[in-house]
Amino acid sequence: MSNNKTFLLTGLAGISLFALGAHADAAQEVRIATHVSAQSPLAKQAEMFAERVEERLPGEFDFELYPNGQLGKESALIDNLQLDTIEMVNVASGVMKVDDKLGFFDLPWLFEDREHVQRAMANGLEDALVDTIEGSMSAKVLGIYENGFRHIINSSHPIEEPADLEGMKIRISGGDFRQQIFASLGAAPAKVAWGETFTAMQTGVVDGAEAATYGFYGQKMYEVQDFLSLTRHVYTPSFLLVSPGFWNSLNDEQQTVFAEVANDMRDDAYSQAAEIEQSNLEAMRSALEINDVDLAAFREQVQSVYDDYVNHHGSDWLEIVRQSADVE
Repeated sequence: MSNNKTFLLTGLAGISLFALGAHADAAQEVRIATHVSAQSPLAKQAEMFAERVEERLPGEFDFELYPNGQLGKESALIDNLQLDTIEMVNVASGVMKVDDKLGFFDLPWLFEDREHVQRAMANGLEDALVDTIEGSMSAKVLGIYENGFRHIINSSHPIEEPADLEGMKIRISGGDFRQQIFASLGAAPAKVAWGETFTAMQTGVVDGAEAATYGFYGQKMYEVQDFLSLTRHVYTPSFLLVSPGFWNSLNDEQQTVFAEVANDMRDDAYSQAAEIEQSNLEAMRSALEINDVDLAAFREQVQSVYDDYVNHHGSDWLEIVRQSADVE
């Protein structure tokens, strides 16, 4: 075989990326798990990282990718990483629970667009996040990328202004701030397990849900819903994390390569996430009415959520975001 790497489906192991060269017998197993689908940005980022480390350090690692929650739900993945029972994870909202200040990413309409996110991260927000996460949990943060902007899918009507949410039962995830968002807009936030949301929509238990586009597409929610409104009400990062035991087992060269790969793939990871979102929208366009949203009216109505956050956690991260806005 001419290639020095390949993908195999190995039962529960999902996708295995490993070297077939002379050092394959000595390869160190590295499991990278995520709680979302193999077509999500998180799973694709794990794949990108594994491929690029393999290019730099051929044959030294046997990367096994576990998407779809095969090794547990997000909270279990985070716990097991800290216990050194799994080497790496790429997760999202669950990280925000390790420190209340990280509820920052549940603040509504925080970012104008993906470019705004990238500017804020480059202007110091990413460094601040790394310090907070590593100070609050037993893990090494290798990279912060994108899970995606969240939108609203429903069966009733397009969401174009705040009044359109009045009385709607919307399945939500996330913490207290996201609850406050929807309550302040007149909706009735509902806690339903993600795996049960399709049926809850189909039977009218909820009118709709908020999620990233890959979630709607992967769960085929377009089959039982009629409207997708691109509200972009919350942006959620992804966090590529390494267990402390595994990180300390790497030699200096390996640690350097892991860190450099995670850093150098950042722009490609953002671009890939944008492509996944656009692909999902195009795939659903024939089944749904999709509309953009004028966000100004929504921002005005949720100012109290920002005031509450600042009162508890200060405004330093908000200042980075504001200073990173596009002023042109």
